[in-house]
Amino acid sequence: MIGDDGHKYGEIGTDEGRAIAEEKGLDLVEVSPEAKPPVVKLMDYGKFKYEQQKKAAEARKKQKVIEIKEIKMRPTIDDHDYEVKMKAMRRFFDDGDKVKVTLRFRGREMAHQHIGMELLTRIQRETETYAKMEQYPKLEGRQMMMVLAPR
Repeated sequence: MIGDDGHKYGEIGTDEGRAIAEEKGLDLVEVSPEAKPPVVKLMDYGKFKYEQQKKAAEARKKQKVIEIKEIKMRPTIDDHDYEVKMKAMRRFFDDGDKVKVTLRFRGREMAHQHIGMELLTRIQRETETYAKMEQYPKLEGRQMMMVLAPR
């Protein structure tokens, strides 16, 4: 048994441990039940649970949730539109988010998938200083997509 101030009582019986805990107005908490003999500690269990919740809330507050933002394009995108999309992509990477680039093929564009692949390769080349490719371009139905993550 370990006291609330760190004092080691040594091996004592369960009833004696409960009596000491009740005398001090504390709880008898089993710390490691697998040990031989089991280790128990005197503590205010309500206060302990409250501090654990505070620590967990603080950890949640500090963590950043990574979102996946999506940029949709067409294989025949114009230069200015492309630049606007790239600027948005850069902003997403600066915020620490991943970006999913989706190319949508319509009608006969499906016959020219190499144009879409060239566009995705160009995007990857232009962003490689601040982003790494997490998922290589792949075709799913009429869409070609890839995922980039910030470095």
